[in-house]
Amino acid sequence: MSDQKTMGQFLDITRDVCPLTFVKVKLRLERLAPGEVLDVRLNAGEPLENVPRAAAELGHSVEFLGAEDPGGGGVHRLRIRKSAS
Repeated sequence: MSDQKTMGQFLDITRDVCPLTFVKVKLRLERLAPGEVLDVRLNAGEPLENVPRAAAELGHSVEFLGAEDPGGGGVHRLRIRKSAS
C-alpha cells in the first residue's frame, strides 16, 4: 500500500508560459491535503524563477529544486510540500 504523502503527485508545466505556470501549480496544490507533495517539471527562465518563489510566499515548503539533466536542456524538477494551513 502506498502512502500518498510520500508518493505525491506530478505536474508537467514545460509547455506552459507565465503566468499560467503558477496558476496550474496553485490549483493543483489547492486539491492536495496538508503535508502532501507535488513534483513539478518546469523550464528554466520565468517559471524557474517565479514558481518556487510564489509557492514559498504562500507558505508551502520548497523541498527540492534542481536540473533534470545536469548536462543542460533547461528542464528542472521542483518538489513542493503543501503547508498545514
